[in-house]
Amino acid sequence: MNTRDAVSLIREAIPRCRGAWADLGAGDGTFTRALVDLLEPSRVYAVDRDARSLSKLTRWARTEAPGVIPVLADFSAPFDLPGFNGRKLDGMLLANSLHFVRDPGHVLARLVTWLRPGGRVVLVEYDRRRASRWVPYPIPAAEWPALAASAGLSLPVITASRPSAFGGDLYVAAANLSGDEQDG
Repeated sequence: MNTRDAVSLIREAIPRCRGAWADLGAGDGTFTRALVDLLEPSRVYAVDRDARSLSKLTRWARTEAPGVIPVLADFSAPFDLPGFNGRKLDGMLLANSLHFVRDPGHVLARLVTWLRPGGRVVLVEYDRRRASRWVPYPIPAAEWPALAASAGLSLPVITASRPSAFGGDLYVAAANLSGDEQDG
């Protein structure tokens, strides 16, 4: 997937206002770039545990997106965002990353504490896909509403889906903290 594909996929889930967002499990930055395209100018924390992937993203951000702050960390464990100082995020994106977490409910509940009231969580995941080494803990679309509710999020809205080249479907869902609706 390239940046243009990622923008097209998540466009309807991302509110059209600047702010502070986190791309959790950013990898080399395909969805970070999409967030920058959709939210510019904004601050985007790009969090990933793979130093090699993050270094690619860091080089790009230095010249193309000064609002991107790469963070070497595993989002499934507690970590800090540099310069965050207790402020709240406007949103977070988990694109093809939450399926690597054995207990996504616990991790999601911790992560949403960083959101402001009404803040948005955008999930990109696989539906109708069996567990594999690439998607060890799939999160089917039918299970996402209960997982979101357990973390204090509103009923998610599926904003996009498409067949995946790797089997099943890829879906995008958006939910807000505290059940507040936010224009998208």
